[in-house]
Amino acid sequence: MKASQYIRDLAANGVHHFSTQDAIAAIGGNPPAVREQIRRLKQRGLVAEPARSFHVIVPPEYSRLGCLPAEQFIDPLMKFWEEPYYLGLLSAAERFGAAHQRPQATQAMIQRSRPPIICGRVEVVFIARQNTDQLPVSILNTPRGTVRYSTPELTTLELVGYTGHAGGISNIATVLAELSENMDADVLCETAKLCPVSWAQRLGYLLEKAEASALADSLFSFVKTEARSYTPLRRAAKTTVVERVARWKLIVNTEVEPDE
Repeated sequence: MKASQYIRDLAANGVHHFSTQDAIAAIGGNPPAVREQIRRLKQRGLVAEPARSFHVIVPPEYSRLGCLPAEQFIDPLMKFWEEPYYLGLLSAAERFGAAHQRPQATQAMIQRSRPPIICGRVEVVFIARQNTDQLPVSILNTPRGTVRYSTPELTTLELVGYTGHAGGISNIATVLAELSENMDADVLCETAKLCPVSWAQRLGYLLEKAEASALADSLFSFVKTEARSYTPLRRAAKTTVVERVARWKLIVNTEVEPDE
């Protein structure tokens, strides 16, 4: 069997990824010769390699990308790496209806830092987050399988926890206004218990600004009980001579200017 026939057979059976070792085992023969066949398929744009020894079959509709979209290969890649994951932050916000600002790269939360993936015009960045295998996710369908996304409630908490990956406080406020309709107050409160309390302090304040009072109120009892000190809205900004909001034990040290 040749590599070209191998990928046709995979695609015919609804499989759109393979490892180098899978191909060597299926095609048989000399491993360097099989690798050379795969290399020629890559040159023809029929196959892409998002990560070392992990390949995806590129159908004609994605030839312009030079790869599959990230959400269509990230799940099998993470299984190949044996790495728990979920797509989060702005990538999850976009999937749940906050389309105000599309992230330039797909954002994946994993246990430890990894270099970004660049596959054709597709980029995936990895953000380290402990206990990714214990956090609430939504498993959603794609044209080529399923993918794990943080729930809307976890997404909003992580946006205020990873502001540097979310376009800043004002952009987060804009996203929250669009996401709030997809969140459940009780679920938000339970999810907050899995995150640093400072995230709930920031999020409660921003939800009030977004006039999502029921969601904000669901966080208040948690903050009232667990918050031991004031936390800055923006961690890197100065915290002297600024407004303090006692309800959230929050130092408002930056302006919040969501887009209309």
